[in-house]
Amino acid sequence: MTKRRVLLGLIGANIMESLAPALYADALAAAELDGDYHLMDVDRLPERRLAALLGAVKSAGFTGINVTFPFKRDILTLLDAVDSKAAQIGAVNTVTIAPDGNTAGFNTDCVGFRRSFEEGIRRDSAMGATVVLIGAGGAGRAVAHAFMEMGAAALVVHDCDDERAVGLVTELASQYGTSRCRLADDLERDIALADGVVNATPVGMRGFPGNPVPICALTANHWAVDIIYTPIETAFITAAAARGCRVLTGGAMCVHQAAEAFLRFTGVTVDILRLHRTFAAALAARH
Repeated sequence: MTKRRVLLGLIGANIMESLAPALYADALAAAELDGDYHLMDVDRLPERRLAALLGAVKSAGFTGINVTFPFKRDILTLLDAVDSKAAQIGAVNTVTIAPDGNTAGFNTDCVGFRRSFEEGIRRDSAMGATVVLIGAGGAGRAVAHAFMEMGAAALVVHDCDDERAVGLVTELASQYGTSRCRLADDLERDIALADGVVNATPVGMRGFPGNPVPICALTANHWAVDIIYTPIETAFITAAAARGCRVLTGGAMCVHQAAEAFLRFTGVTVDILRLHRTFAAALAARH
């Protein structure tokens, strides 16, 4: 019997070190599906814009694509349908493509982050907590909603783009209440008074060096999370660990959001422990 053919891929910038191909290759093999996962890096394809790339994968018969920085918001207007949760978050990172070419957008970052936090830091560390979120882009929006779902008492949002931060806080206030979110006033002081801090910006990723978090505000009483996994230990995570913080890298989020996306693409539930092992092996090989 011929195996079902599944073409998948990732559209984004600075993605050539992504471990997604290894994760999806293993998930396809475990599900006994024939398929490939292609990286479409706009840094390598400067003449191809998002709409053109989406059109190309539809024409090629792709089953679905993942979307990452900087397109998680831009993709919304190009889709035929958007899942209600993704619409609420205002960002899409997973797109399914039907045989007739119809596209539907989903957000697996939110559930991926929530599951990784519950696994690595524990949900009770979010319940009733004050959290500083640095980054209000597509990924930051997913993280914000994950904390709302986990019962955070207050989310303090900072972004170098003031308009983006205001937009996220305004939307969160309308959905969850004004008492549960606000703009950062003084980032260093806000972090010092918080229970934990999350970096949801690209800063710290290979190609975007630096650390957007004022480390002097951190103590051993804080937890610190970075959604980046390239490198697996960013300057932020390294510095936070040195201050005694409980830390969580972006590796587990990558695994959990990929598992959820694979379910959307194929209808197959993956073995999450196997996918964690695959990630660890791929990370070691990349190093």
